[in-house]
Amino acid sequence: IIFSFLDTDRALVLLEEYCKKLRKPEEQQLKKAIRKVMGIFKSSLFQALLGSFTKKATRHGTISYPSLPAAVAYGVLGCPKD
Repeated sequence: IIFSFLDTDRALVLLEEYCKKLRKPEEQQLKKAIRKVMGIFKSSLFQALLGSFTKKATRHGTISYPSLPAAVAYGVLGCPKD
């Protein structure tokens, strides 16, 4: 499984765009939760784990799947997956 830093960046962009659309009072709890996920994606621990998974997948042959960060962002946004 390959997770890439570019996929994380892509997910963060998508989540940020979605957050900008959340303006209603009843949407603020969702916005807060999304911002928490974004914080996790930006954390040094997440980035280190991402790097570790990428190295292991490369050593053992690669199987391409949508990345975890992008899958989360698409799930939140309700976008169809490729």
